[in-house]
Amino acid sequence: MAWNEPGNNGGDKDPWGGGGRRGGGDQGPPDIDEVIKNLSKKFNSLFGGSGGGSSGGGRLGGRGLSAGLIAAVVAVVAVIWAFTGFYIVDAAERGVVLRFGQVRDNIVQPGLHWYPPIIDELHLVNILALNTQTYDARSMLTTDENIIDISVTVQYRISDPVKYVIDVASPLGSLDNAAESAIRHVVGGNTMDQILTTGRDRVAVDVQERLQGYMDVYSTGIVISQVNVIDAQPPDAVRASFDDVIRAREDEERVQNEALQYSNRIIPEARGEAQQQMEQANAYKEEAIARAIGDASRFDQILTEYLLAPEVTRQRLYIDSLQDVMTASSKILIDVEGGNNMLILPLDQMMQRNSTASGTAQELRDLARRLEPFLPAPGSVNAVDRSRLNPSGRGAR
Repeated sequence: MAWNEPGNNGGDKDPWGGGGRRGGGDQGPPDIDEVIKNLSKKFNSLFGGSGGGSSGGGRLGGRGLSAGLIAAVVAVVAVIWAFTGFYIVDAAERGVVLRFGQVRDNIVQPGLHWYPPIIDELHLVNILALNTQTYDARSMLTTDENIIDISVTVQYRISDPVKYVIDVASPLGSLDNAAESAIRHVVGGNTMDQILTTGRDRVAVDVQERLQGYMDVYSTGIVISQVNVIDAQPPDAVRASFDDVIRAREDEERVQNEALQYSNRIIPEARGEAQQQMEQANAYKEEAIARAIGDASRFDQILTEYLLAPEVTRQRLYIDSLQDVMTASSKILIDVEGGNNMLILPLDQMMQRNSTASGTAQELRDLARRLEPFLPAPGSVNAVDRSRLNPSGRGAR
């Protein structure tokens, strides 16, 4: 039951520990002084103080307790505040400190440092990391009024941490907008054929130069390290036709390469053959000149002998000429005396038929013996050199 209901043993006692009812027993709000006194007693009991004393003493103890508690809380907060001010800057990072919103002159170098929290504001920036951002630009118009889809990757570093933190509110947002603007500007200045084939590297270089110019104008502190065009395709509706054009161009390049390869192979061969013919012509020239000189010298020598013995020299020249003629002939015609018959000696057939026989020399000797009665007498003008009829070199017996 409630404390103020009839029948309650403690009905004349209020829950705040007062000695009785105020105003002769009427029920009213508790006394504020008594509430403070009770709280002071409890705090004194916790911190080792006595629970007795007058109400004035309780008020003094409460005020002393409150001052000590506040000092302890302030000390704890100060220690925590001091410890939270320590920070470490990595080797790849640099720190930018703002004091009441104003940037300090010195950039914080790697190491252990301290700054007063709340008073200073710390920004750590990684200046060595190579960051990569990919941009998928869709439906861009080229200078020949074609539409192309292109994907570009941008690699960048932060060179000036102060500009990166202070000068621009959103450096990465500025980078995104500037990259899209640079890509559209460069694509708009090139034809689709250049972007899809040989001009892709040039597009990447132009985008990098223009994007770096934007970053310098905006003072973002960002340096563009590399720009790569990873993909460039026409829209899906016309991609099949462009693929056919690209395949035709590749076939053209392949045929040109094959022709160049054939040219590189055949031209040295032709040059070698021409050089060989020139060498052969020079050799024939030298041979003809040497032969002519030798013939002239031989003629001079024969002339000298002819003047000494004209008849003998004339006969010897005749025999040599006849031997040369008979050597080049494969058949010999012999006019047989005493009749109108003419004897034919087919030497080529005879030699061919008897080339594999072991008795070739003997057969030739037998043939010479049979023809001996029909041959002219030795020493006559129509005499035939018997050595032609006896290849073995031995006279017929």
